[in-house]
This record gives sequence, structure tokens and C-alpha cells, in this order.
Amino acid sequence: MSGETQRSTKVVCGTCGATNRVPVVATGTPRCGRCSTPLRWVVDANDADFHAVVDQSGVPVLVDVWAPWCGPCRMVSPALEKLAGELAGHLKLVKVNADDNPGVSRRFDVRSIPTLVLLDHGRVVDQQIGALPEPRLRSWLESALPARSE
Repeated sequence: MSGETQRSTKVVCGTCGATNRVPVVATGTPRCGRCSTPLRWVVDANDADFHAVVDQSGVPVLVDVWAPWCGPCRMVSPALEKLAGELAGHLKLVKVNADDNPGVSRRFDVRSIPTLVLLDHGRVVDQQIGALPEPRLRSWLESALPARSE
């Protein structure tokens, strides 16, 4: 495994407060090492590691194609991260900077940002262009996500 796919982020468990290392690429879903609660899985990806981070995920992936200068992108980001927390164990949120990663933008024919692409096992399930308020994002995401067993 390359160093790129061994990256991890730190996530604080919302249940017990423990800090956990969550790998960018993993089989299954991340769980708290202390209490086993599913953890929010939010990672950054780039053109080089996108296939490993996204296409090989065992859970649906919401790709957020954004840019740091984009006001609507900055407005929608907190809502996406909140939804990723609510759907912990059932969704992986992957953020891709469009300016730095033209390959991902080409793959999904991104013409406007933010562009959200929902994938399941590497296949596009649905796409949303533009910023939506949190309730509409939640509704879109819940209706587009594949059925899940609890």
C-alpha cells in the first residue's frame, strides 16, 4: 500500500469523546476504538488517490467537488459534514478541490461548483449541482441513497 493510501484523519467520537484515527482508505466503515460507535468519515481526495478513496469504498460515497474561492461551496460544506455525521457508518464524504484536481472534474463533467456526486461501488447514483439548504440536501441524499439495513 502506498503512503498516499495510508493517510488518516483524526475524528472525535460524538458518543464517548474519544479521538480516533480514521484511515482515508479502508474496507468496512470506521468505528470508535473505545465504544464501537460508527464514526463520521470525511476525507480529502485528489486525482492520484481518487480511485482508491472512492471507487473501492464499501459504503456509498458523496463526492463534493468544490473550490476554496467558491462562496456557495463554503456555505454547503458544514451541512454536508453534519449529514456525514448523521449517516456515520452508511456514507463517506469525499471532498475534492476542483482547481487542483481536473481529472475528477473531467470524470464527472463538472461545469459548475459545488457539484455533489453520489456513488455506490464506483457507480454514479445521482448528482446535485449548486448549493442547497441543509433540509433539501438531507431530503435529496436520503432519497438518492441506496436502501440500507440497520
